[in-house]
Amino acid sequence: MSRVGRVTETEGNRVLVKAAARARYWLRVLHDDLWTVRPDPLPASLWLRWLPHGVLWLAAFGVTLGGVAQLGDNGHLAFGPAFAIALASGGAIVLAMWRPIAGWWLSMAGTVVGAVEVHGKLAMVAEVTFTWPWTVAGIIAHLFVMLLLALRVRTRVSVEALALTALVTYVLEGVWGGSHYQPTGIIAVVLSAVVVVLGIALRGRREARAELVQQTSLTAEERARRTLLEERSRIARELHDVVAHHMSVISIQAQVAPHLVEQPSQELVENLASIRQNALEALTELRRVLGVLRSENPEDPYGLGAPGTGAAPDAPQPTLDRLDALIENTRAAGLDVATEVKGRARPYAPGVELSAYRIVQEALSNALRHAPGSRVRVEVAHVPDGLRLAVTNSRPQQPVPPSPGAGHGLLGMRERATMLGGNVTANRTRQGGFTVEAFLPRDGTPPTSPPDPSPTGVVTP
Repeated sequence: MSRVGRVTETEGNRVLVKAAARARYWLRVLHDDLWTVRPDPLPASLWLRWLPHGVLWLAAFGVTLGGVAQLGDNGHLAFGPAFAIALASGGAIVLAMWRPIAGWWLSMAGTVVGAVEVHGKLAMVAEVTFTWPWTVAGIIAHLFVMLLLALRVRTRVSVEALALTALVTYVLEGVWGGSHYQPTGIIAVVLSAVVVVLGIALRGRREARAELVQQTSLTAEERARRTLLEERSRIARELHDVVAHHMSVISIQAQVAPHLVEQPSQELVENLASIRQNALEALTELRRVLGVLRSENPEDPYGLGAPGTGAAPDAPQPTLDRLDALIENTRAAGLDVATEVKGRARPYAPGVELSAYRIVQEALSNALRHAPGSRVRVEVAHVPDGLRLAVTNSRPQQPVPPSPGAGHGLLGMRERATMLGGNVTANRTRQGGFTVEAFLPRDGTPPTSPPDPSPTGVVTP
């Protein structure tokens, strides 16, 4: 055999293999879609609950009676076979109310058996009066079944059932055929197609209405949630603008008052110091309340864990002492993190420690999401007037996956710093990386002089 002949034979074998694989695939699809008796009950009507079921039972009864009469009188079948075939057609309607695919199989089986039984009698009919291969009762029953099927199964399954109906009709009437009969194959297939299209349209309309109701419900819930958050934000602004302002004034006046009196008594100084301390503590608690009011997650308003973790509001707040554990977790996630601590650690207000931890945490999370494979440098500088932080990452070394973030992390960092009298800046580096820099006053109050926005000794990767 020549080389050209072998190549042609090889290509032909490949085509046959692909065709066989495609045929096996579609046979498997048909088997999965149609070879089942899974229940799918017909839902009750909205106004008259069982009216559709009653109409279908009545139709099944009429189909059974009409089928027995036609098969017995015109088809010359005995009462027993005629009754069994007609009962299959009528029973298919009833069965399709609960199991539509099984009802379709029963309708097809009744039609095929009836056509085979009557086929031998066709030559005995003197006039063309018998409808074959579909009887009138069989067509009516099958239309009901196809409608019930299309209303409750996927469009693909309805089309497959219609295609098999047309195929069986073609084999009976077009291939096998007979004599002395009135053909009904074309009208049965056309009417079945019309009913299937109608059922698919009604099913799509019902699903669209259900989806619209669901979307309306979700929109109403979202609107209510947004209204609640807006109200909580308004309350938070009012508390911050009114109460926080007055408490700050009280604190400042209590601090300045001893200097306005010549040789104040020790008792007066202690009382004023106590007033100032109480005012500062009240401000701290007020800031925590504002954080709860501004939280978008009612299940985790303190930021202690993901929803559903069961973190209690009185759980210990993270502090700077837990930064090492945070960085180790980030390294375990695959990020190369280097740390540098400058200066001697001093006692900070609890709000400062918590905000510093959260700022570093959010910056590392951003580096994990937006700069995979990069090198990250975390700097913590203890300076006389507060705490300086810098988290800088290099250019990402791996493809950056799409992230659903909307910039709320940076906004939250800025809000935390501003609430304590500090600031946060975030910029891209010249080498293609990103840096987040923050300054937080030591006691959580604005410094007397504006701080330098850039941390000392920040090294850009």
